[in-house]
Amino acid sequence: MTSHRANRVAEEIKKEITQMLREEIKDPRIGFVTVTGAEVTSDIRYAKVFVSIYGDDDTKLQSMQALENAKGFVRGELGKRMRLRYTPEITFRFDSSIEYGARIMKLLEEVKETEN
Repeated sequence: MTSHRANRVAEEIKKEITQMLREEIKDPRIGFVTVTGAEVTSDIRYAKVFVSIYGDDDTKLQSMQALENAKGFVRGELGKRMRLRYTPEITFRFDSSIEYGARIMKLLEEVKETEN
């Protein structure tokens, strides 16, 4: 079970990384990336940041590699912006839930059309 503090830190990490992706990280390999969530361990040493990436498989792979390369920068910036004793180790994870939801919606639309 994560603590209330860990949840607050996770939300702050999500907000800060979203801002970094929008305004500061200028790697052309990073496509249309959305931070969908963050989870922090109860000791706030490790953070998983979930991202959704719009595009084909090649775009997704390049974006994930670019995010992996930017981990050091992201962690350093979090250390400057957030007042924590330890800045958590960041891991980026691909979140396919938005894609899955879009696919389900498309299938429901197709079923609806065939019924009419």
